[in-house]
Amino acid sequence: MMDQARSAFSNLFGGEPLSYTRFSLARQVDGDNSHVEMKLAVDEEENAESNTKANVRKPKRCNGSIFYGTIAVIIFFMIGFMIGYLGYCKHIEPKTECQTLAGTESPAMENPEENFPVVPQLYWDDLKKKLSEKLDTTDFTSTIKLLNENSYVPREAGSQKDENLAWYIENQFRECKLSKVWHDEHFVKIQVKDSSAQNSVTITGTNGEFVYLVENPGGYVAYSQNATVTGKLVHANFGTEKDFEDLDSPVNGSIVIVRAGKITFAEKVANAESSNAIGVLIYMDKAKFPIVNADVSFFGHAHLGTGDPYTPGFPSFNHTQFPPSRSSGLPNIPVQTISRAAAERLFENMEGDCPSDWKTDSSCRMVTSQNKSVKLSVSNVMKEIKILNIFGVIKGFVEPDRYVVVGAQRDSWGPGAAKSSVGTALLLKLAQTFSDMVLKDGFQPSRSIVFASWSAGDFGSVGATEWLEGYLSSLHLKAFTYINLDKAVLGTGDFKVSASPLLYTLIEKTMQEVKHPVTGLSLYQDSNWASKVEKLTFDNAAFPFLAYSGIPAVSFCFCEDADYPYLGTTMDTYKELMEKIPQLDKVARAAAEVAGQFMIKLTHVAELNLDYERYNSQLLSFLRNLNQYRADIKEMGLSLQWLYSARGDFFRATSRLTTDFKNSEITDRFVMKELNDRIMKVEYSFLSPYVSPRDSPFRHIFWGSGSHTLSALLGHLKLRKTNHRAFNETLFRNQLALATWTIQGAANALSGDIWDIDNEF
Repeated sequence: MMDQARSAFSNLFGGEPLSYTRFSLARQVDGDNSHVEMKLAVDEEENAESNTKANVRKPKRCNGSIFYGTIAVIIFFMIGFMIGYLGYCKHIEPKTECQTLAGTESPAMENPEENFPVVPQLYWDDLKKKLSEKLDTTDFTSTIKLLNENSYVPREAGSQKDENLAWYIENQFRECKLSKVWHDEHFVKIQVKDSSAQNSVTITGTNGEFVYLVENPGGYVAYSQNATVTGKLVHANFGTEKDFEDLDSPVNGSIVIVRAGKITFAEKVANAESSNAIGVLIYMDKAKFPIVNADVSFFGHAHLGTGDPYTPGFPSFNHTQFPPSRSSGLPNIPVQTISRAAAERLFENMEGDCPSDWKTDSSCRMVTSQNKSVKLSVSNVMKEIKILNIFGVIKGFVEPDRYVVVGAQRDSWGPGAAKSSVGTALLLKLAQTFSDMVLKDGFQPSRSIVFASWSAGDFGSVGATEWLEGYLSSLHLKAFTYINLDKAVLGTGDFKVSASPLLYTLIEKTMQEVKHPVTGLSLYQDSNWASKVEKLTFDNAAFPFLAYSGIPAVSFCFCEDADYPYLGTTMDTYKELMEKIPQLDKVARAAAEVAGQFMIKLTHVAELNLDYERYNSQLLSFLRNLNQYRADIKEMGLSLQWLYSARGDFFRATSRLTTDFKNSEITDRFVMKELNDRIMKVEYSFLSPYVSPRDSPFRHIFWGSGSHTLSALLGHLKLRKTNHRAFNETLFRNQLALATWTIQGAANALSGDIWDIDNEF
């Protein structure tokens, strides 16, 4: 009977054999999309038909052509009805009756290869609009004021006030009705001022006799070496490598005085120590910090690294019995901050005007007089404290085991309005906003969003780093981006950003859509903005995510060309912040919108918004710089052939991944997750596997620190021309080989399965 029905149906349409389809309009598990499932009935019934032919005799009591012609007409009518009905459902808001009827099995389409378009529940424009509307009604300044002027501040890491604020944030996360809220405890060592013995700076005679006390500083530098040293004082400008190279006076055996700014305290101290200085004084000069009071105290740390420097590479969880250890980034010389007034008193005992191109105070002098010396005494104490990291998560609806982390420092040595209160306020408001979007507006992020409040940020991103160290073996497989909210509002001038190249495209799209809070113009004003992106520094909490864990990270700010003057000082108050930035609420709202758009774009769409092809240009730039020394490399009997080949393999791997994305169905979540996992391997694969995370924690060959980095390779090769005695050919051979194989490993990881790897080696 079925054969004859098909034959009649075929004759009705000109004799061409057709097959019908069974279909259903089913909603995806993430609630965002609908799709049509189709099966050819001829395939399903093939076996049944053969059995019917063999065992059943066709009836002859009815007129076959009339009967089957009637069936064909009915089928044709049903096809037309369902196509029209589904077209109607497609163009209006889905209703229950549409979904119920469309979910039944019915004959439908002529072409079994055709598929219905995916219709997301909320589009990007919808989500962007909802985010903007919610931020418009958010009061940021009241939260910043609450965090900065109530009983929680000042809140040095490990203090009762820091812990009180931690519990407050945890309660706020719970009130937001996040999917889960929890905290981690870490037991870390920090260095603080000794309450019984004061640090001091004095002027002495050539024979060491006391002349007069310059200052007992109110601030201090954590992780300074405790020592008393005496020597001549030499000014070294900002303390950069170039500043030390350009000095006329030798630094060997001297104490150096340097200006705050340009680079971190830890880098200044490391440069001074490498020049054989015996101590370092740091001050804020009037030319760079004109509105800072002359007697103000300020704070910093001297650890050239992040995390607890006494458990390098390991997490500081309770009862973790590691043998005594010490980070190689700790200084071996004393370091102390002093007020500008104290620096000017020192200059009165010095001679030689500072170079005019330094553009510093007129009182600046270069070196102490012949009959004068400076004595520096530092006697800080070590202290073990408990710190709390607070977390809350909105779990993803499709891939809850993949997450973007949004974090902010909570602690501060002083009031910390700009340094920590703004970021913490943004964190709380974003948690509330996104929770509302999920619970009230139907937003269903595919991936999870983790909100994190870190402690001990003032001591070198200790809280964030200890968390990364605690989950090093698995975190890079789960977290695909870190968004840093620290110091996001420092002015109303430019929008500045530091980030992994993987995030450049995402940043550019966001800049095009967010308007400047003061001018009203798009943040995207310079098409060459990516060339101006600065590397993340040691004092940025995003740095260990990128350089230690291989997780793409971004840090941004609305700020001026000049440094915000009050960071790390006792003047970092809410009052000073409002005077400096009267439009604080508007600027904070814009910062929240930037972070919010990052979060939506990273968690909403099926494909991760990570531009893995950006590293092709980074590799090309490195090879162009290396090619300048081609003759030197050839003289050593070496070749760049294998390095070029590794770079070529990486390019082919990225091209193949792009092709795989284009050829994949975006609604196939299993395929998309596999492709996204390949993207997540890119950043991590640039962590050198040939150095220990304990001895060289920042293993990233582009953004880390150590001899394994590409910048160190170029710097070392440069010595072959500028200082041949300092050049070590064996070291360079190792650097070249390990860089080549790290890049090759990144290409292999990106290629996917072992049978898909097709390299030139």
